[in-house]
Amino acid sequence: MKSKMSVLFSASVALLLMFSSCKKENSATSASVTDEEAQVMSSENAEADGYVEDADEMGFSMNSDVETITNSESKVIDATPGQLGWRIDLFTDLQFKIGLCTTIEASSYDSVYPKTITVNYGSGCICKDGKFRKGSISFEFSAPLRKPGSVLKITFNDYFVNRVSVKGTRTITNLSSNGVVKFSTSIEGGSLTWPSGRTITYESSKTFTQTVGMDTRTVRDDVYSIDIYTKTVYANGKTVIKTSESPIIKPIACDWRVKGVLKIQINDRTLFLDYGNGDCDNKAVLSWGTNSKEITLP
Repeated sequence: MKSKMSVLFSASVALLLMFSSCKKENSATSASVTDEEAQVMSSENAEADGYVEDADEMGFSMNSDVETITNSESKVIDATPGQLGWRIDLFTDLQFKIGLCTTIEASSYDSVYPKTITVNYGSGCICKDGKFRKGSISFEFSAPLRKPGSVLKITFNDYFVNRVSVKGTRTITNLSSNGVVKFSTSIEGGSLTWPSGRTITYESSKTFTQTVGMDTRTVRDDVYSIDIYTKTVYANGKTVIKTSESPIIKPIACDWRVKGVLKIQINDRTLFLDYGNGDCDNKAVLSWGTNSKEITLP
């Protein structure tokens, strides 16, 4: 007759083996991603990148305008606290980017830094680029963004783009030196939620190196080459890691990336997103294995 200790030991081993088997099965299931899932997740991640980088470009555009306005005698339209301080039509570069669909308030109406500018879309409107925006974004400049070492913090306040909720605090740091214009970006507490309730956490580390437009004050002719690392995690644990296979090219004057290849790792699947040959359009080619599909960027 087996001892109680022997029976207990055997039962424990059986339970351990059963638990281990279940864990392996669950892990395998979690790692598996279908073609359809991979396409949807790749498109959502391209959308997420576009919505976050969209705010970066607002910051770059706004910085050029703030420098111009604060250096002019007619900079203040109404400096009453809580009221519109600078008209959007004075922000010519920002207006070029998003149109007149917003109000702007500033923490101060002079050339003194740090300075916080808040762009408010209120209950929502369709902007010049065709995107629906709602809520507000705060831009906190430690100094003019063109100054090496300066930092811009971007905070999303109950902010939506095309009804997708965007959260987090984005930090842009000027790393320029020896004539090379370069910025790094990161995000803290980043997440995006679609109207369906589908949510991802969003973290990224990107480097923007300016390749065109360094000799002009306006940002409209600026072009950046982007090195990318991003990681997004879905509620079901599926993880998407994106890295640039080749530099991603993004002109400020275009609403989309226009060139370069992005590598997309989704659990056990690898895909590539090719942004094209430099033309400004919202098309890109998503490929996996021997398959490919043209997708429309947001």
